[in-house]
Amino acid sequence: MTDDELQRISVFMKQRYGIELGSKKVIVNGRLQNYVIKNGWKTYHEFMDVVESDITGTQEKILVNFLTTNHTYFMREFEHFDFMKATVLPWLRKIEQESRDLRIWCGAASTGEEPYMIAMLLMDFFGLERGQWDTKVLATDISTNVLQQAMLGIYSDEQLDKLPEQWKRHFFKAIADGTQYQVTDELKNEVIFRKFNLMDPFPFKKKMHVIFLRNVMIYFSDETKRKLVQKIYDALVPGGYLFIGTTETIDRSSTPFQLVRPSIFRKRERN
Repeated sequence: MTDDELQRISVFMKQRYGIELGSKKVIVNGRLQNYVIKNGWKTYHEFMDVVESDITGTQEKILVNFLTTNHTYFMREFEHFDFMKATVLPWLRKIEQESRDLRIWCGAASTGEEPYMIAMLLMDFFGLERGQWDTKVLATDISTNVLQQAMLGIYSDEQLDKLPEQWKRHFFKAIADGTQYQVTDELKNEVIFRKFNLMDPFPFKKKMHVIFLRNVMIYFSDETKRKLVQKIYDALVPGGYLFIGTTETIDRSSTPFQLVRPSIFRKRERN
């Protein structure tokens, strides 16, 4: 891969998806090389010619699937879920007692572990009241590959190893030889999976109560991140919460978000 080829791919990904790849030549080459060779393109420029001219968007979708990192796991950064249970959900139960309509968005759904975790937490918290509340979780990602895996909801025994035993028993059913488990229909029905590019205008008719956007902004430039954080702020109800990855930061001088604790932010409540 030449520097020119990397530059072309990087510009394409940044303009369309906000993702910075300019310093990741080894990673980009490693993920695309076999596919490019297999399809007979002699250079990455030839491949990008096809990507940019394919009106069906199929090759662009393949490019995105290869270049987006989708590493996640159950119970990741569980302190966020502890905070949700202790602070956020009691607040939501109080303020939405009449409408009983909760709007929670997971903006980097990957293979489904995070939105399913949120859904399990909601089901556990509301218990017998759950049928009286709309607790469905919106889960989006730009990668169609991971969304397909998420919708299947099949995980290995090892992947579920850290889940509370009662959650594993209640929300998963053993398949095959007992080394794999699939989410129950009850849990699957609580998550709505959609493909969505964070660079696009947010399509929400109503403002969100909680937005999880964890471990995704590390791939964005500072400018892209600032614009996205402002969009998120505008998409939240007053008092709404944003969760980002525990290793991530946002520029607090350029956003009105209030820091609740590291990686947890809140939109100012109305006076």
